[in-house]
Amino acid sequence: MSDSAVVAAAAAIMTIASGLAAAPEPQTPVVRIVLVGDSTVAEDSGWGPGFRRLAASGLEVVNFAANGRSSKSFIDEGLWAKALAARGQYYLIQFGHNDEPGKGPERETDPHTTYRAFMARYVDESRAIAGTPVLVTSLVRRIFGPDGTIKTTQTPYVEVVRALAAEKRVPLVDLHAISLADAEHTGDDVWADLSPRDDKGQIDRTHLNAKGSDVVGRMVAEALVKVVPPLQPLFPLKPGARPAAAPTAAFVGR
Repeated sequence: MSDSAVVAAAAAIMTIASGLAAAPEPQTPVVRIVLVGDSTVAEDSGWGPGFRRLAASGLEVVNFAANGRSSKSFIDEGLWAKALAARGQYYLIQFGHNDEPGKGPERETDPHTTYRAFMARYVDESRAIAGTPVLVTSLVRRIFGPDGTIKTTQTPYVEVVRALAAEKRVPLVDLHAISLADAEHTGDDVWADLSPRDDKGQIDRTHLNAKGSDVVGRMVAEALVKVVPPLQPLFPLKPGARPAAAPTAAFVGR
C-alpha cells in the first residue's frame, strides 16, 4: 500500500472514530404530566409550580391551567385542544371554582348535568390519545366560621368528581378533602401564611402564594403517587415538615 493510501485509510478511521465518540448517549424517556384547571392550579396563583418543583429528572410537568376558567370555558376557548396536543402520558384535571353559580353563562355549569358531562369528556378524550386521566377535586376555599370549621359551597361539584372517578375507574386525588382537613386542623392563621394578599392587604382565601403552592403541591404529589404507583420513582418525596417557599423554576406551559 502506498504512503498516500495509508494516510487516507488512517484519516477514514479517525473520522469514523470521532463520529462514534460524538454520538449522543440514549436519553431516558421523559414522562409528561399535563395540568388542566383554573387559577388554583395555574402558575401565578395555584399549586402547579410547587407540584412541579417536586418532580425528579425524567418527569416533565406542563401546566395549561388558566385563571378564571371553568370546565366549560376551558374547552370553549380551545385550551383543552392545546392540552391534548401536548400528548401527556398523564392528565391531572381540576375544575369547579368557576363552575359555580354567579360566574356568568360563559362559565357556569350545573353540577349534575353540564359539569358532569364536561368532566367526563376530559376523561374520555384523555384516554382517546392513550393518556391516563387523574381527577382532582377543587382546592378548598378557606372561609372559616366562628368555630374554626369551613363552610363550603363547593360540595356539589366535589361530589360529582368523586362519583365520576368511581364510575369510570379514574384515579382520584381528593384535594378538597385533604386541604379542608388540613385547614381546619392547622387553622386560619397557618393558611393565611399560604395565601396571597390583595392591594388592601386582605387575605385571598381561594388562591395560593409561593409558599402555599409548595405546600399544596406536595399534598397533590403525595396523594398522586398513592393512586398512581408507577409515578412514585418520579416524585422522590422525603418525609418532613411543610416545605419552605422556593424560587419558581422554569416551566413548560401554554
